[in-house]
Amino acid sequence: MRRVLVTGMGIISAIGENLSENHASLRQGKTGISNATHFESRYAALLPFGECECSNERLIALLNLQDSRGYTRTDLLASKAFAEAIEDAKLSQEQISSFDTALISATTVGGMCLTDQLYEDANLKTSGSEYLEAYSCAAHTIKLLENYKIRGFSDTINTACSSSANAILMGARLIRSGRAKRVIVGGVDSLAKYTVNGFNSLKILSSKACKPFDENRDGLNLGEAAAYLVLEAEDVVGEKKVYAEVAGYGNANDAHHPSAMSDEATGAIRSMREAVESSGISFDRIDYINAHGTGTPNNDEVELFGMSRLFYKIPPFNSTKSYTGHTLGAAGAVEAIFSILSIVHDEIFASLHVETPMSTHSARPVAALVSDKKLNYALSNSFGFGGNCTSLVFGRIK
Repeated sequence: MRRVLVTGMGIISAIGENLSENHASLRQGKTGISNATHFESRYAALLPFGECECSNERLIALLNLQDSRGYTRTDLLASKAFAEAIEDAKLSQEQISSFDTALISATTVGGMCLTDQLYEDANLKTSGSEYLEAYSCAAHTIKLLENYKIRGFSDTINTACSSSANAILMGARLIRSGRAKRVIVGGVDSLAKYTVNGFNSLKILSSKACKPFDENRDGLNLGEAAAYLVLEAEDVVGEKKVYAEVAGYGNANDAHHPSAMSDEATGAIRSMREAVESSGISFDRIDYINAHGTGTPNNDEVELFGMSRLFYKIPPFNSTKSYTGHTLGAAGAVEAIFSILSIVHDEIFASLHVETPMSTHSARPVAALVSDKKLNYALSNSFGFGGNCTSLVFGRIK
């Protein structure tokens, strides 16, 4: 079976507009959660968000777009991270357009980030805006396909917060099965009234910077980001730089509740078990876990419970959502990149804002930067609404 290697990465988030800026912020323990300046909502003045500093105008300039008509913020963020990833992997136009190259992207809100404009168009209060083709879940994917002349298999996944983790899983399976030589995978989500109002109705948005795995955690912060990884089959990589291997993956659904995980962590346990077992290693060889860690009472309790059932001793873990906020459909790819950075640089980044550790478990998230620990395998968890749970194992290149 073919090995799946990561040869390129691109990201824009609340802690940086590229890979190096994100890494620097993680090392410095610098959170991106603060007041929003670009997002227009009554909640912008009331709640903290993980908003990307780049304005739409700056994104257009960075992308050198000659015609940005019809581009939503979702499209712009996706285009920025995608461009960095393929440049990092040194993909030629011939390789990008090859039928052996696939694109699998992910999002939850897609073009509905323009919630008010969507309402106006849908209710015929306009004569038809420039965004009529931008509202679908796949709109940003279609723009990437057209702009880069991608002709291979493509798909857009929406499984809530596990969306881009499932894009990585699907891309790895395509390569392992011989259906593709390379797959560009990832996801994007931008802040939107649609999601902010929805999450607020669930009463799970915190009025302060989120503190995953803290005894007094009271909710999450929504964020926005885009992240893409270039996956390639080992036999086509040659002498190219390689970050890590996608060593294993697992997906399960506990079918318990539309927005909460089961107390027994049924889906979480199964997805973690499948990911580790499919990588061909034992649980004691996982050196680090990038937890889903939203900061909600339900998620953090259930996730720790699940880890305690699988590991004799829970490995060092953190929640990088304390830096970026919860970026929904982009979260799996964002945290995959952060996990790979940990492996490449032998680092585990501090889990921020924890003041009082949870009383129900003895395991504690990493409190300060660890910069001298060799990591061979990292487990990254992404758990979505409806109980869709996905776990990925990344391995050091030997």
